Amino acid sequence: MKQNNHLSQIDVDAYAEYIGNQKVEYLRSMAEVLQDREWAHINSTFEGGGVAEMLNSIVPLARNLGINTNWYCIEGDKSFYSITKRFHNIIQGVDQKFTLEDLFDIYIKTNQKNFENIVIKEDFTVVHDPQPCASIIHGNYDSKLIWRCHIDTSEANELIWNFLLPYINNYDGVIFSMKEFVKAGIKKPVYQISPAIDPLTFKNRQRTHEEALDTLDPLLKEYQIDPERPIILAVSRYDIHKNQKTIIEAFKKLNRDKKIKALKPQLILVGNSADDDPEGMEMYQDILQVINGNKDIYPLLNIPDNDKNIGALMKLAKVFIHVSTKEGFGLVVTEALWQGTPVIGSSVGGIVTQVLPGKTGYLVGPMDTDSIVSHAKHLLLEKEERARMGTQAVEHVRENFLITGLVEKYIKLMRFQLGIDYPYFKILPSPHR
Repeated sequence: MKQNNHLSQIDVDAYAEYIGNQKVEYLRSMAEVLQDREWAHINSTFEGGGVAEMLNSIVPLARNLGINTNWYCIEGDKSFYSITKRFHNIIQGVDQKFTLEDLFDIYIKTNQKNFENIVIKEDFTVVHDPQPCASIIHGNYDSKLIWRCHIDTSEANELIWNFLLPYINNYDGVIFSMKEFVKAGIKKPVYQISPAIDPLTFKNRQRTHEEALDTLDPLLKEYQIDPERPIILAVSRYDIHKNQKTIIEAFKKLNRDKKIKALKPQLILVGNSADDDPEGMEMYQDILQVINGNKDIYPLLNIPDNDKNIGALMKLAKVFIHVSTKEGFGLVVTEALWQGTPVIGSSVGGIVTQVLPGKTGYLVGPMDTDSIVSHAKHLLLEKEERARMGTQAVEHVRENFLITGLVEKYIKLMRFQLGIDYPYFKILPSPHR
């Protein structure tokens, strides 16, 4: 078990530019009664993926609000991350094999080992996703405990779900991103909280077109990408659920259209590897084979100055495509919308709460290449329509998916769980059958 002691400082007043002074003062007042309380987060990686990105902002922001907040990360070997990655896939409906040895000799023992001689004494603890879920049975928590599931569990494999349920039902509550993800058998209060982005980070800093070009100049030169040609962008882990192969197929179809061909669009795929995702490099190699040397497609991996370059690419892109087959929420969609770029997204998971058809982008079936092509063509050719959607996209994120709103909901839940008071917090119905 490691603790993250290298977090940047965040001043809550800096968010006034995005949410206004009144909301900042409300957030500060909500946190005031928690000044002598402690809050902990536990997950499986400090870098890579949306959970780590959010915690990099949630923890220092909570500290600035006066709540003593800590972030711990469990450690495991390759076999542990292999089985938890399979957990992730199986929970999201992919048929993969696992053994009793995987479950008991690797998964449970790794959880147990991480908590040897350790007691989490913070008043309120949020445990994120399946990797550390089983840690609850070892008696190493002295706090109110919430299990936070960030993935789509709507079609979870019954065997794995039933394996996890006894652990889940030992928590004091459960958080999902969507009410549709709530599965049968949960006997504790269930809450819905959407993920969010931090507008203060390098990635999400709103920038002009000229600023984006200046930031990207070294990267574009390195990969010989022409900034004068329209960019279609996709950003995600290289993962079977992220469905990059369908994006590539749709792009190839799009380029057969005479009007589009004259524009000479280019597709940029960007992905990062992560400590808890050992399948990422295998998927990346598969995608290279599908691209098959197409000079209009750029598959980038672990690019330098990742946050600055990703944010700038999202600003520069004419269209952002994210057609996952499964998606807990899709923070990359939020990030693209925040840069004013319309999104073509699949109608799955939390994407449907972000992509409002005809307003912030378009929803399609994950494998519907014809619809992807049709909407991409429309957005590339209709500049005014693209600009209108971009403006609406920014406001949609501002109202619903900024990190300050996420921290506010956590604070309300913390106050509720600690019995301080009972601010309004909707509890989702939990199916028991």
